Amino acid sequence: MNTTTLREEILPGGGHLSFILKRGQILRMTDTDGGANVSLMMLNAHQKSERLNLPDTLKGQHTARLTAGHCFYSDMGRVLAGITTDTCGWHDPFGGVLNAAEVAEKYGQGRYQELRNGYFRNGTDNLLVEMGKWDLNLEDLLMVVNFFSKVSVDNNGQFSFHSGHSQPGCYVELFAPMDVLVVMTALQHPMDPSTEYAPRPVALSWRQAQDEEAAINALLTRPENDRAFTNTQLFAL
Repeated sequence: MNTTTLREEILPGGGHLSFILKRGQILRMTDTDGGANVSLMMLNAHQKSERLNLPDTLKGQHTARLTAGHCFYSDMGRVLAGITTDTCGWHDPFGGVLNAAEVAEKYGQGRYQELRNGYFRNGTDNLLVEMGKWDLNLEDLLMVVNFFSKVSVDNNGQFSFHSGHSQPGCYVELFAPMDVLVVMTALQHPMDPSTEYAPRPVALSWRQAQDEEAAINALLTRPENDRAFTNTQLFAL
């Protein structure tokens, strides 16, 4: 992969961001301090009615977690992005985000009037702020992937959050085979048992894939992924 960096940015704890990850680009997200969580949505940048379908993503790849070699399917059966590199090893597709009432119940009020820019933010509102920049509304709010968080499921269907899963310096890389709109926020996972509001920052960097074919081949871990990439390539014609 080409190491030339196109852009670098720090997403502060509690922050939110949206951008188009262009076809052939790789986004690296790095948990600089450890214990971060990034809640992330994806949509087709040119036809925003096409968006991430997490149930199909999990069913098609026979998994309950996401890591290197996994693709993110759209509701049109295409690949929006795929994880080509992952030093964390487990990212959660189940936990969602908290809304304002849930944040207040868990962490306290944390109002702007007293805390100014340190006020307690919530995932729902943070995502909606970014979505509004792309003419998207509440009805467009999607399920999210919670990067850097591990939630396991036992044989009885009970979810368990694993504290301390992501260590300082852990990173994950997403390759985009098509232009994809990314919407994200850096807040604690809803199942994190800590009652202290302390979201962690994440470093972001963008680069162009030197070998797109190699990046795609790294994601052909299942026949379903191969078919989804065929659909993606037909869309790009």
